[in-house]
Amino acid sequence: MRHYEGFDERIIELSNAEEISIGDFVLTGGEFPALCIIDSVTRLLKGVLGDDESCEFDSHYDGLLEHPHYTKPRNYMGLEVPEILLSGNHEKIKEWRRLQQFIITKKKRPDLFEKFINSELCDYDKKLIEKNSQLF
Repeated sequence: MRHYEGFDERIIELSNAEEISIGDFVLTGGEFPALCIIDSVTRLLKGVLGDDESCEFDSHYDGLLEHPHYTKPRNYMGLEVPEILLSGNHEKIKEWRRLQQFIITKKKRPDLFEKFINSELCDYDKKLIEKNSQLF
C-alpha cells in the first residue's frame, strides 16, 4: 500500500473541508486518526457504552482530566486504595473525585486547567476550589 504526503491543496480549498487534528504527531496514514474520531464520537451515542451517563465522567467531558480509578485488591504491592473511597460516604467520595480531577489536570495539562478555572464555574466547583485553594 502506498502512502501519500497529504491531500492536494486544491481538494481542500474546493471542498471547504474541516481539518481535525488528533495530536501533535505524524502517522503513516489517515486510517488510525479516522478510527480515533469514529470511536470518540460513537461512544457518545445512546446505548453504546451501556450506561448512558458514564461518558459524563470521562476525561475532557467537562474540560478536565478524569479522576483516578481503583479496583481490588485493597492493597496492591504496598499501595492502598484511598480510605475515602472505602468509606461509603458518597458525598465525600464525589468531592474527593472532583478534587482529584482538578489536581491531575493542573499537573498534567495546566493549559486545560487554566482554561477551566477561567470559565464560568458552577457553585460546587467554586466552593471546592476555594476550600482547597492551598493546592492551586
